[in-house]
Amino acid sequence: MFKALVLNQEDKKTIASVSQIDESQLPEGNVKIDVKYSSLNYKDGLAITGKGRIVRNFPMVPGIDLSGVVSQSDDPRYKEGDEVVLTGWGVGEGHWGGMAEKASLNGDWLVPMPQGLDAHKVMAIGTAGFTAMLCVQAIVDAGVKPEDGEVLVTGSSGGVGSVAITLLSQLGYKVAAVTGRASQNGTLLTSLGASRIVERSELEEPAKPLERQVWAAAVDTVGSSMLAKVLAQMNYNGVVAACGLAGGFDLPTTVMPFILRNVRLQGIDSVMCPREKRIKAWEQLSELLPETYYAQASKTVDLEHAIQAAEDITNGAITGRVIIKL
Repeated sequence: MFKALVLNQEDKKTIASVSQIDESQLPEGNVKIDVKYSSLNYKDGLAITGKGRIVRNFPMVPGIDLSGVVSQSDDPRYKEGDEVVLTGWGVGEGHWGGMAEKASLNGDWLVPMPQGLDAHKVMAIGTAGFTAMLCVQAIVDAGVKPEDGEVLVTGSSGGVGSVAITLLSQLGYKVAAVTGRASQNGTLLTSLGASRIVERSELEEPAKPLERQVWAAAVDTVGSSMLAKVLAQMNYNGVVAACGLAGGFDLPTTVMPFILRNVRLQGIDSVMCPREKRIKAWEQLSELLPETYYAQASKTVDLEHAIQAAEDITNGAITGRVIIKL
């Protein structure tokens, strides 16, 4: 038997509870893991609270991230005792995820523990930080240099935003951090590397087709009208790495920024990211994130507190990353 956070559905409502599960109930997988840590992402919050249609079948163990040790393997790439990391691949949505003491997974979904990191640190990064790294890679690959101007990060108090600020700052970019809780989070965001704080209200007004050029690049986790506003304010030849929809999945914009300012909108997907690209991104995260990040931008809770944390993250009341200790 092992402990797990289990989601069930009753009268079309999601019910979350911590339960003891028999190991025989684990789904199919050619690698068995003793899970050390999971983490809480916005998508996990939607799944646990039932506020989003994330879970595809019930019962479900949520947790799109996990780190742990291989206990049994039929995959020649992994052996008993190997430390591994998983993010994405629909785990915690269609396949039992990381918020349990044991997991049964496909070896193709795993990557070896990156050098310089451990089970706790990788979950301080998790899907959110991994996604942030892919966003930063997109900005660098687009040829935007630190001297080209400020980089905007929306939703900067969240997991993606906080890691993106840190990474961009480490690479020498000047970062403007957007938050609706400047008095509460401004000091932390500045300590992570933000050069200035932008009140969210400044970007909530409806966008004109084109506005004054302000940003060399942007990482957007919000979508909807805020993304439209950001696009209208991009510098010529700027790029926006879009990875979230916390504000909605619509996009009330025009083609003007794209055809008159050569702006690029780069979608970022971390769920199905190919294995080799994953490994490279994790290597960069290990190299770029300073030791101070882990203590500043994450907190650890036990599994019993994950349900309340899920409610908090969907209400915008979480700053940084939440690590779940199994």
